[in-house]
This record gives sequence, C-alpha cells and structure tokens, in this order.
Amino acid sequence: MIERLASIRSTNAALAERITRGESVPEGHWLIADRQTAGRGRQGREWFDGAGNFMGSTVVLPKFGDPPLSSLALVAGLALIEAITLTLQPPQQAMLKWPNDVMIGKAKLAGILLERVGDCVVIGIGANLAAAPDLPDRKTIALSALGPAPDRDLFAVRLADCLSQDLGRWRSFGLGPIIARWLAAAHPLGTPLEVGEPGEPFHKGTFAGLTDDGALLLGLSGATTRVIHAGEVRLAMPD
Repeated sequence: MIERLASIRSTNAALAERITRGESVPEGHWLIADRQTAGRGRQGREWFDGAGNFMGSTVVLPKFGDPPLSSLALVAGLALIEAITLTLQPPQQAMLKWPNDVMIGKAKLAGILLERVGDCVVIGIGANLAAAPDLPDRKTIALSALGPAPDRDLFAVRLADCLSQDLGRWRSFGLGPIIARWLAAAHPLGTPLEVGEPGEPFHKGTFAGLTDDGALLLGLSGATTRVIHAGEVRLAMPD
C-alpha cells in the first residue's frame, strides 16, 4: 500500500487531485516521494524536502460514527511519535505539540498537515530523518543529529502500520483514550505557551490540557482557561 515516487510537486496535492478526478484511493494507501518541488506545511509554508527525509501522504475515508474528523490530527500525531520512538536508537525524548508537531526540546522534528478533500481527509506528514532546514524563526532538528539517519522506507512502513493501528483504536474506543495517550506524549501541563497567528499578537499562557473534542486549553492568569480551536502554538520554555 506504499507507492514511491522519485519526485513530485506535493504528495498531498497529488492525492487530492486523484480524489477530485474521481479515482479510487483506498484508505491505507500511502504516496511517498524522494523529493517534493512544492511541499507545503501549515498556513501554506514551504516544506523542506531534504534528501533522505520522509515526505508522504495518505487518505482517511470517514465512516458513520467516527469521532470528529478534526481529532485526526491527534491520531496522526500519536502514530508519528510512535514510529519515531521505534526508530530512535537509543531512545530519545520526543514529544507532541498541539496541534500537529513532534518536537525534540524546542526544535521541530516533524509536522502534520490535514486537508479535507470531498468526503476524504488527506493526511500529509513530513519528518526530518536525514537533514533539517535552517529557518530564521524556529529551531529544527533531524534524527541524524541523534544517531545514524534511519532508512526512509523502513520508517514509512512503521508509520503506515502505526497509523493503521491508531485509526482502529480511534474508531473502536472513541476519542477519550486517544486524548489520554496524546497528553502522556505531550509537553507537561503548565508548560509556557504562546498562541496566535503570524502577524497578530500572540496570547501567552500555559498548557492546561485538551478539551473532550481535542481543542487546546490555554491557562491564563486568575485560574481561567481559553479554548483554542486553531492557531500557531509556540513553546515558551527557556533554552
């Protein structure tokens, strides 16, 4: 179920185009590329396509009775961090950051992009296995900084297997266990955060957990909390 291409504009865009044309893309099918010429991250950011990194997308076909589709970001995050943990030798402390990043400390290791296309959800994942971009506004890291760079194809198989299992749990047991597992893999409660959108003032607070539907709870002064359904989240921990 893993289709490999040497070069493509964007794995997410390619699957979206197939779905839009009416082609049958089964759940569990993965499209991965050695290089992307127009990879995208959240808010349209360009996604670094370093050789040896993982760049791939898959499709989820919603079924009656599924939990909220927005919670697929949590499911994908769990699958991604599980695949990374299985890959790290020796194990290192990776953690989830809401809504869609995997971090090592304050450095971004991997990210997730969800897009609704018709009745389907396309999940795109990028992970810095061999190299990380040098960005002016954020720290990044690759697994190669922690040990030998993992094999991309082996990582792809592990990730596909982890996501398949976590989708099954999401459908069988609902969102509660997913949120509990996600919180256990995230930065600790009370972690200082900044939340907002680029070009706008960021709200400062602390990580106070997730709501029952997977939204972020931002702790504010006076023991109050603010529910965040979308936005960019930055860790405000000291270096």
